[in-house]
Amino acid sequence: MHDAAPAPLNPDLLDTGTPPIPEAQGWARAYDGRFGPLIDLSQAVPGAPPPQALLNKLGEAAADPASTRYGAITGDPPLREAYAAEISSIYGTGFKPGEVAVTSGCNQAYVMTMMALAQAGDNVLLPTPWYFNHEMTLTMLGIEARALPCAPEAGFVPDVATAEPLIDARTRAIVLVTPNNPTGAVYPPETIAAFAALCARRGIWLVLDETYRDFLPAGTNRPHEVFAATRWQDSVIGLYSFSKAYAVPGWRLGVITAGEPAIAEISKVLDCVQISPVRAGQAAVTWGIEGIRDWRERNRAEINARADLFREAMAPLNGWRVLSAGAYFAYVAHPFAGVPAAEVARRLVEERGVLALPGPYFGPGQENHLRIAIANVAADRIGLLGERLRGFAL
Repeated sequence: MHDAAPAPLNPDLLDTGTPPIPEAQGWARAYDGRFGPLIDLSQAVPGAPPPQALLNKLGEAAADPASTRYGAITGDPPLREAYAAEISSIYGTGFKPGEVAVTSGCNQAYVMTMMALAQAGDNVLLPTPWYFNHEMTLTMLGIEARALPCAPEAGFVPDVATAEPLIDARTRAIVLVTPNNPTGAVYPPETIAAFAALCARRGIWLVLDETYRDFLPAGTNRPHEVFAATRWQDSVIGLYSFSKAYAVPGWRLGVITAGEPAIAEISKVLDCVQISPVRAGQAAVTWGIEGIRDWRERNRAEINARADLFREAMAPLNGWRVLSAGAYFAYVAHPFAGVPAAEVARRLVEERGVLALPGPYFGPGQENHLRIAIANVAADRIGLLGERLRGFAL
């Protein structure tokens, strides 16, 4: 009897790239420590745990037998109500709890949203550099990730004049991430408004991922006016994550904000994938929206200070250019023309103990770039970057 050929897997899944961060983290194992401890700037992970009071609330909720039962498909009502109140304050307009769905992290929020908006053969515009999981999701769903190039000289802010010619009959959405992962760019309110108007006019969706909204500079009135100034429910969907601002990525809690008809359709997808979000974490975060507000404000100030410190550390280095920096990230041009970014990143961690991610992880045309996650490490480690990079050569 001959061995049978293995049963085939989904071709769209096989065409999807593997998660890139483990590859980069594997390079760090070759670092011998000669310059001191590893400076890991690879992944957007909060550098410190949340306040003990929030952890205590999680413990109390986990000990409640009610937390072991299924909850509402779109999230427990107290969290939906608290989050609706929170964003009503942020954006200066009223939101209903029925316009909120809680998900198992913002990555899941994105997947659920894309499944609701598009089908195989459609396309979605992603500004490049893009967040690699956004592209991976579309590819495995058979949806074209159509690159919308963003120019370094424009601070990687997308332009509607570049976007509109890319829209065709199969375009279902444009995705904007602001503050941006990977570049750290903060899109001006007028840019977001222009994209919202474009999407409304062309009958497609604007998907606005504001995972890093809480790290806008202090004094920012509001991120944009789209929710307050438009009939947004017909063509805008917002995404958010509690992971970064609340320092709880392991709790896996995100949010979709959409009109109630869209939430009703998205709930079908949620019921098949998660049934209900983890309930103990929901209870803790419901309390934390107000309960750790002062801590969150201090954390915002600290993260913004790290961005300034990063620019200062990089300024004296010949050839290295900080193209953009803000919130959690910085995007840097390396000085080694013609050398693949992956080779630069690998040698940098092996020889100097600084782990960054190669630009091509974030889409086409990025060989000259590295992404830096500046929020991962304390200020004293950021201050060491100049010493580590000075004299580094290939």
